Amino acid sequence: MMLKEVLDKTAGFFRENGFPSARLDAELLLAGALGVDRIRLYLDFDQPVGEPELNRCREFVRRRGQGEPVAYILGKKDFFGFSFEVSSSVLIPRPETEHLVEAALEWTKKNQITSPRILDLGCGSGCIGLSLLKNLPEARLLAIDLSEEALMIARKNAESLGVSDRSQFFLGNAGDPSRAEAICEEAGLQKFDMIVANPPYIDREDVRVESGVKMYEPSQALFSEDNGLQDLKSWTRTWAPFLASPGFCAMEMGTDQGPALQNFYLETKIFNDVKIVKDLAGHDRVIEGVCHG
Repeated sequence: MMLKEVLDKTAGFFRENGFPSARLDAELLLAGALGVDRIRLYLDFDQPVGEPELNRCREFVRRRGQGEPVAYILGKKDFFGFSFEVSSSVLIPRPETEHLVEAALEWTKKNQITSPRILDLGCGSGCIGLSLLKNLPEARLLAIDLSEEALMIARKNAESLGVSDRSQFFLGNAGDPSRAEAICEEAGLQKFDMIVANPPYIDREDVRVESGVKMYEPSQALFSEDNGLQDLKSWTRTWAPFLASPGFCAMEMGTDQGPALQNFYLETKIFNDVKIVKDLAGHDRVIEGVCHG
């Protein structure tokens, strides 16, 4: 079977099964199965595919056909211009989360903070904190997650990106004040210039969550109580007192959580300025608070 035929049949199969990005999924999976760049699928479209390679392609297609995300099948996902290893132990990095990284970089530039101490809560794959390290050569990162499996992935990503010498990883519940104090003491850090996080913020009763997300991505990184606000509030309440002055705290949130979180941030009496950052679709995406001391 020629490569073009394999690609066309795969894309057609995904399209028939209602996948919104059928052609892209087919390209990514076949390129991954064959160990080539996507462009080679078109440069070599008239080349035959051997049986071992064809079987690997079929396995990838089978898994995708059952709803498994492309990123988990390939074991990697691009984010903010970098490639991150992922597994079912971590959330798949999404383009919307890049707004959080952009907001953090904008704040450091505005305040001329060249070597910030960064705290990444619920770090998962490490995509947020490690992307910041790659863009801030003198920054240092302390990352926390409740999952040892997630921390293993984050450490691997730090190493592959060449920033492991500026990263520390700790196991713990980001909403536990006693654990916060212990981590800071062990890390030798008492204040942070920047806190970033993509906490669990989805209400368990939210019917908008895609079935594939519920089935494959880690539920403890997705869902939170109190209409999805519990972790956003507890993480902020626990760690905001560790902010330096000036200090910056930014967390990703749900599209309908902006007003409630803005009020909560103001009520903490920690932040002088509170801002809601919208994504490209015009939805509330990031809540950020700045303290000036």
